[in-house]
Amino acid sequence: MASIGDGAALMTASTVSPLAPWPALPSSSWGPTIATLHRWTQIVGKIRMERTPWINHSWHVPLYLTTRGLGTSPIPAGARSFELDFDFQSHRLEIRVSDGVDASISLGPRTTKDFYAELMSRLESLDLATPIHTVPSEIPGGTPFDEDEENASYDADAVSLLWRALLDAHHVFTTFRARFVGKVSPIHFFWGSFDLAVTRFSGREAPPHPAGIPALPDWVAREAYSHEVSSLGFWPGNADRPDPIFYSYAYPGPKAFANAKVGPDAAFWLNALGEFALPYEAVRTAPDPEAALLEFAQTSYAAAADLAGWDRGALEWPDGAQGPKRG
Repeated sequence: MASIGDGAALMTASTVSPLAPWPALPSSSWGPTIATLHRWTQIVGKIRMERTPWINHSWHVPLYLTTRGLGTSPIPAGARSFELDFDFQSHRLEIRVSDGVDASISLGPRTTKDFYAELMSRLESLDLATPIHTVPSEIPGGTPFDEDEENASYDADAVSLLWRALLDAHHVFTTFRARFVGKVSPIHFFWGSFDLAVTRFSGREAPPHPAGIPALPDWVAREAYSHEVSSLGFWPGNADRPDPIFYSYAYPGPKAFANAKVGPDAAFWLNALGEFALPYEAVRTAPDPEAALLEFAQTSYAAAADLAGWDRGALEWPDGAQGPKRG
């Protein structure tokens, strides 16, 4: 299989064990790395977005968790297809093309401007040139990628820990997703808000969303929330709010939702965002982390669905069973 320009390695692979579940996260120190990775995932996500037909609720734009990091899934390119995969074990961005000609880029301390330039050059060399809108999405006042020399941090251990936490969350989200009969989203990583999420739908239309999300066209937000939803997610935090959380919200938010009883005890209401939150640390240190997160997912959803009058009998498997009986 041919390979194009691997480039000089900027750092060795992380020493963090990929097998350790529910790791402690370096939230007090990983802010610069998270900020840089946020922008790099946006570059990759926008490449997918430019080449993929529109799917309702912007389901054509996210990345997906893989056994090694985050990836795009196949992107159409005429008679060919290609994938862009962040490998957070070897710390490379892999470019894999259906005709067998691949390339890769080292992930390490480097400016976003440099990362953007090398990725665009590699795509052009593979006859996959894809112009994108270089202004970051959902980042107020974000510097265009091709000018950004500030966001240049990459702590390989921190990135590996983030991937491991995402993988653990994905396992629980998959169990929770399987309990629903109605329309439900894939479990996907939205690079705009930099979070992993899964969304359930009641099947009813919702009132127009107020929009106003920074650096995001209003029509995109309104289309995304065209129907009633209950969403569960994991957000790793940022420099201003460094503590990772799981969250759950509903749109439209039913009256008295903020006063609902949601477990476990560490869950709380975030009034500024209109959602329930559960600290990642509370899940990690629980006697049974998976059960604690499932309790949060189920109780927050049930409160939203009951208060909004969802037809839960038609939308859920009886008694939480997963799928029809077999045999």
